[in-house]
Amino acid sequence: MTQSNSLGFGSPRHLLRRDTHTEHVMLQRPLQRLLAFRGHSIDDVVNDPIVKNEVLGYWKVFRQIERRSEMLELERQWNHLGQRL
Repeated sequence: MTQSNSLGFGSPRHLLRRDTHTEHVMLQRPLQRLLAFRGHSIDDVVNDPIVKNEVLGYWKVFRQIERRSEMLELERQWNHLGQRL
């Protein structure tokens, strides 16, 4: 059931799986998504203070939503862990 190393300690076989698992990573570029949503470029943000404030407002809302989502996910994991104990 276990394989021993030179010190006599064993490792469970399920931790020593040989199959290859491919993980695809998708980059998220929230600023580019925001600029595309509003129809602006980074040059517009740099050169126009009105556009800069508009994008900043959207960015702050985006960050608040992201933080709240992370908090809810952590609370869900915590509650799920508490139910298992």
